[in-house]
Amino acid sequence: MACTANDVAAALRAAAETVAEHRSELTDLDRPIGDADHGENLHRGFTALTAGLEGAVPETPGAVLKLAATTLISKVGGAAGPLYGTAFLRAATAVGQASELDAAAVVAALRAGLDGVVVRGKAEVGDATMVDALKPAVEAAERAEGDGVAAVLSAAADAAEEGANSTKPLVARKGRASYLGERSIGHLDPGARSTALLLRAFAEVAQ
Repeated sequence: MACTANDVAAALRAAAETVAEHRSELTDLDRPIGDADHGENLHRGFTALTAGLEGAVPETPGAVLKLAATTLISKVGGAAGPLYGTAFLRAATAVGQASELDAAAVVAALRAGLDGVVVRGKAEVGDATMVDALKPAVEAAERAEGDGVAAVLSAAADAAEEGANSTKPLVARKGRASYLGERSIGHLDPGARSTALLLRAFAEVAQ
């Protein structure tokens, strides 16, 4: 089953609900190692995105992803806005003007999003950032490509959760958490956690 613009919009609405549900958790994760605003910032951005999708949904999946990018860049503070915005913008560029996205296009969008985050944030696996969730998610998605869109997103979500949990024993090497040095050990990275939550929301809609 391919994804239409309406399907992508539904996935983003589900992501907004997930962010709202986990807003306090994400802020609590951010409190000891950041500015204690990750949950609030994401909630503000996704609330604005949901409002933007209330009228006519853009005609193509890429246009919906571009709307997500511009909204998150303008509404989400801190590092999360530019990073998530870049991910969605790269994903939008990757899928182009296609009217529907098959599994290969979804994988390409995920890969482009990861590449954008890496370029923007200069992070790699092991730095205790969202890349620790996103890179294994993309690799799992690539392995599941032949099984369809739902399988791709489910595999990505599973791998992202595992990747997010892997940040707990790491010393943070990027972002505000890196200022803490070894005191960052034992803290789950909020960006990795939110990445896993978003991918799980996308996967549940695809099912």
